[in-house]
Amino acid sequence: MNGISTDGVMAIRNAILQKNNALRDVTAPQTGGAGGIGGAGGTKPGDFTDALKSALQQVDGLQNKAGDAAAAFESGQTTDIAAVMLAKQQASIGFEATLQVRNKLLSAYKDIMSMPV
Repeated sequence: MNGISTDGVMAIRNAILQKNNALRDVTAPQTGGAGGIGGAGGTKPGDFTDALKSALQQVDGLQNKAGDAAAAFESGQTTDIAAVMLAKQQASIGFEATLQVRNKLLSAYKDIMSMPV
């Protein structure tokens, strides 16, 4: 490869897999046993709202972290450009995921509203 070692690529891959597993572990207790879509689990009505608010707060936190990292780099407090770029990419991916969820919710709302009663 040009300039990138396989060890570096494998380290990045492992970091991504660890983050994915951590996210899966965080969301697993919320689904409960027989819960889910259409399940007879003991989910309360505010679960979706709470999950959405939590996700938006996480995205906001990523955006703030990326802004702080960029400001620290611009003011010379840090010289780690890789950490700044990583924070910016995480914030960007979080925003794009939020945008896609919003689009799907809007599409579902339009479908439901256009159903004949």
